[in-house]
Amino acid sequence: MKAITVIGAGTMGNGIAHVFAQKGHSVTLVDMSSEALSRATATIEKNLSRLVAKERLTEGEKSDTLARLNTSTDMSASVGNADLVVEAATENLDLKLKIFRELDALAPPNCILATNTSSISITEIASATKRPDKVIGMHFMNPVPIMKLVEIIRGYATSDDTCSETMSLSSALGKSPVEVNDYPGFVANRILMPMINEAIITLNEGVAGVAEIDTVMKLGMAHPMGPLQLADFIGLDICLSIMRVLHDGLGSSKYTPCPLLVNMVMAGKLGAKSGEGFYLHTRGSKEITVSPFFA
Repeated sequence: MKAITVIGAGTMGNGIAHVFAQKGHSVTLVDMSSEALSRATATIEKNLSRLVAKERLTEGEKSDTLARLNTSTDMSASVGNADLVVEAATENLDLKLKIFRELDALAPPNCILATNTSSISITEIASATKRPDKVIGMHFMNPVPIMKLVEIIRGYATSDDTCSETMSLSSALGKSPVEVNDYPGFVANRILMPMINEAIITLNEGVAGVAEIDTVMKLGMAHPMGPLQLADFIGLDICLSIMRVLHDGLGSSKYTPCPLLVNMVMAGKLGAKSGEGFYLHTRGSKEITVSPFFA
């Protein structure tokens, strides 16, 4: 059993805490907001109950999982004995650098410091620490308890031992880890985000409507979810942030964010999290309809 600390109790953080706790690890979930921690705990309990209802987990295993999960608003008291810290805070470079400087000072020397960043340079994050060999990317996919892939991203100085241990830990979670190198967007978002951006450009140019674009990709390309619906699910602000990382890091005009995406984010139309993006979303319901703006 490893002592795991997860920083950030949002969608990704609570999912990461869930899978580690379910696989027998002692987990502390840290967030500045006690309300966020309460929501995260409720989400984890709800997801575990769903597994019990599907007979993929027993009530005893659910109780044991929750017993291994602790929450805290005090990072300094939560990482002193950690074997692994996974940072799952907002996709903001300055915030991540601040967190990693603090983690470096607080965590034991043998502790691996991982980031769930979806696009930000692992090497740059590691530069905020005195242990760049112990810094690595663990890019989980959403929803974490269901999706099998974990992108394991090596920074410039990440050691073989750190990479090997992180790959082994990921496999023990029942995930399929894939090792990649530290370039903007890594593999998943280097390919996915330009596709989503191109779908938005296609909509913006009037080639087809929201539902039509998504239907073509679902029925024609066997995608389980259309790119515009997926963008809503990810969060349009996250999509924009990743496109900007790609554009800044690679310098090609093909990574320029579509002006429609920029405008939607400025208008607060962020997708499922705000209730409206390309579709209208009702909390607690899987039903969606095309936003009146695009109807």
